[in-house]
Amino acid sequence: MLRENMRKEAEVVVITGASAGVGRAAVRRFAREGARIGLLARGHGGLEAACADVEQLGGRALAVSTDVADAAQVESAAQTIEREFGPIDVWVNDAMTTVFSPFLEVTPEEYKRATEVTYLGCVYGTMSALRRMVSRDRGTVVQAGSALAYRSIPLQAPYCGAKAAIRGFTDSVRTELLHKKSRVHITMVQLPGLNTPQFDWCKTRLPNHPKPVPPIYEPEVAAEAIYWAAHHRRREIYVGVSTVASILGTKVAPGLLDRYLGKTGFASQQTANPVPPERPSNLFQPVPGDHGAHGHFDAEAHTRSSQFWADTHRSLLMLIGLGLGSLAGVRLYKSRS
Repeated sequence: MLRENMRKEAEVVVITGASAGVGRAAVRRFAREGARIGLLARGHGGLEAACADVEQLGGRALAVSTDVADAAQVESAAQTIEREFGPIDVWVNDAMTTVFSPFLEVTPEEYKRATEVTYLGCVYGTMSALRRMVSRDRGTVVQAGSALAYRSIPLQAPYCGAKAAIRGFTDSVRTELLHKKSRVHITMVQLPGLNTPQFDWCKTRLPNHPKPVPPIYEPEVAAEAIYWAAHHRRREIYVGVSTVASILGTKVAPGLLDRYLGKTGFASQQTANPVPPERPSNLFQPVPGDHGAHGHFDAEAHTRSSQFWADTHRSLLMLIGLGLGSLAGVRLYKSRS
């Protein structure tokens, strides 16, 4: 037990998008294990608050103001974190932004920016991580994905495109690591609709306030999955029954889902409240202040995922199933005796 605690205390983790939402929840999850965490994000207020979270929970933090769309900034941040904390053990790519809008209303500049942050930010983070991990033959890269990497929906073309691109690029990199017989692990966590601040500050042209597609989960559910993925060699992890249903449904009946989402996807992503004219946008500049991990949907968000629990306890469930099957067999045998 002492050896395990020492390993956890020595763990060096980098998290992009660390100032808010899933990234902020993941920061807290790793901090509870005593990790030394490099926090990458643009907003100073959120970074400062995230640092305070880490210190309060027993970890150590180093905030590096970074625009992940700039490869040079990401590489500089990686160098700074390793100088301060030592070799990076885990790199979590979570930074994102998007535009809630019909595709034809998105400008080329907006689409480019959303893609650079969400997709290329993940690419650049993976590059900086693997430059260090491959030569050491150890380390884990975790991509914060989405069910939308498989099942695209209306009004989120930039985000859906970026998440699908991350999945394709991650699969390619994984095969190269396998070719090298590298022990470096790369994994992707496919997440459901989450109650995060992105629905309050991402660029929108919708008439009403954006919302996650139900069922909605709290960001701590995602953070737990990211932490688990960082310490288990699973190729890919699905979180939430809705994620599983979306991915399987796309494989079985993609055309049917296209038509269903064409009818329901606009209304299901908006509340009844109009978008205020003074609403901020973080697409090109960070929104000042500390916005925490949660959005405004706590009242309808789930705090746990039974599907994720089952997925991470397969051996236990298999043993229970075998035990029940054996018991049923014994009873059947006795009833016929």
